[in-house]
Amino acid sequence: MKKDIRDLLLPIIKNSLDDLHLDKAYDESLYLDPPQDSRFGDLSTNIALRLSRLTGKASFEIAAELVASIKKYLEKSLFKNYVKEIKIEGAGFINFYLSEAYFYAQLHRLILKGKNFIRVNLGKARCVLIEFVSANPTGPLSVAHGRLAAVGDVLGNILIFLGFSVKREYYLNDEGNQINILGKSIELRLEELSGKKIEFPDDHYQGEYIRDIAREISAKGGSAYGGKNFSEYGVKYILHIIKKELDDFGVSFDYWYSQKELRKSGKIQRGLNLLKRKGIIYEQDGAFWFKSTQFGDDKDRVVVKSDGAYTYLAPDIAYHQDKFRRGFSWLINLWGPDHHGYINRLKAAVAALGENPDSLSIIIVQLASIFKEGKPIQMSTRKGQYTTLREVLDEVGRDATRFFFLMRRTASHLDLDLDIAKKQTQENPVYYVQYAHARICSILNNSPVRIKFKDVDLITLKEKEEIELIKKLLQFSYILNICYTTLDPYMLTVYLQELAESFHKFYDKHRVLGQDDRLTRGRLALIQGTKIVIALGLELLGISRPAKM
Repeated sequence: MKKDIRDLLLPIIKNSLDDLHLDKAYDESLYLDPPQDSRFGDLSTNIALRLSRLTGKASFEIAAELVASIKKYLEKSLFKNYVKEIKIEGAGFINFYLSEAYFYAQLHRLILKGKNFIRVNLGKARCVLIEFVSANPTGPLSVAHGRLAAVGDVLGNILIFLGFSVKREYYLNDEGNQINILGKSIELRLEELSGKKIEFPDDHYQGEYIRDIAREISAKGGSAYGGKNFSEYGVKYILHIIKKELDDFGVSFDYWYSQKELRKSGKIQRGLNLLKRKGIIYEQDGAFWFKSTQFGDDKDRVVVKSDGAYTYLAPDIAYHQDKFRRGFSWLINLWGPDHHGYINRLKAAVAALGENPDSLSIIIVQLASIFKEGKPIQMSTRKGQYTTLREVLDEVGRDATRFFFLMRRTASHLDLDLDIAKKQTQENPVYYVQYAHARICSILNNSPVRIKFKDVDLITLKEKEEIELIKKLLQFSYILNICYTTLDPYMLTVYLQELAESFHKFYDKHRVLGQDDRLTRGRLALIQGTKIVIALGLELLGISRPAKM
């Protein structure tokens, strides 16, 4: 069977709704998902409960009618043997219990097709631009930036796997007040190096890296630099650090987009002129305002101040206009929590440009706190008292850092315990998953039995732990779909931990090698399928897949 069982059952449920004249009463999406508790079957739908609220009819009565109709359709289908039982449980949930024959058939296809068993062309090559990290080049990346990097990179990997054409972009805010402050900070440290006593302003950058930049400039003959050149030198110096940190973190970008170059190109003014021609820009009190309330914002926004300077919104309008003009039909921006209030005005700008505001997806990624020896590490970005991405990478490594940054929903604050991340025990979740992969590799490499998976007989897999492991393997495509619909890769880390747990439970209770020949071959096939899924999951996370540990 080439299709997922959900893709076969959903049309039958829809036909049953139509036969019972319930289709018009129900205009929401139809869901058929694994229940949270496996005791209630393999797939479940709450459609009868939702229809009850719409029609006033008892949910159990609706469920009974639906099940009777579904069974009639199943009897005529080619896959009727794959559904063992349909039950109405609770207040009217319709739960499907699938047969071992279905699980054997799907496991066999997984082993033979590998990644292609899971891969679906959901995206149909739609062009997507993910913009993330985009930290001002005023200092090394913090752990908050590291979390943005991990989420954006893995989300890109998942979307590519699902058939989207994805590019990654870093927006470089390389001009403006913060860059000027960077230059002034460097200049003050240079004066300090020359022996002057400096009162360093609190709003300037005070990290040790500023002194490093000043020392380098001094060594090159600091008098050769001055004014804005300090800012330019600092940006280049820090950008080199950022790129190296991201490279070591396994994150690469297709484009580095400079705001300075955007302004020089004239695109900002051209974008504002377009909105003026549309009558969406007006002048008031010497400033120019964008009629963002016309597109759902709570108030109009200034785009050009009375002194002629652009606000943050002006270049963002031009920048997103340029994204669309470059051929991207879906824009995904990952922002920190301090940008939450900016969402409506940017979506309004997209609508004003004549684009569908839904073609812009904005994901707010909450901050991360670092714990060591049970205590949080205090942070102050401006004073340079913060844990950098580099420090975490050096202490716990790329794999643990990436995994831990993804272990909570993007909307939730993350606590990263460095002591746990360093442990080589099952208490460390990434170690636990990688150990499952290494354990399987060891079994397969040491097996005296060499089998052709095409001919393997899986009917010998009867134990509870074997069936549960197969079921968990077959949930992978469903998990990827959740990551896509929520634009959050968090569930993939949860799934891999659960899959590793299912494998370890199976292996701790049942021997793979040294059994009856048919049983040994069946179990080797089972762990081969497990290896395929774990390896793919780790690959999408950008984490190594060790064969030995």
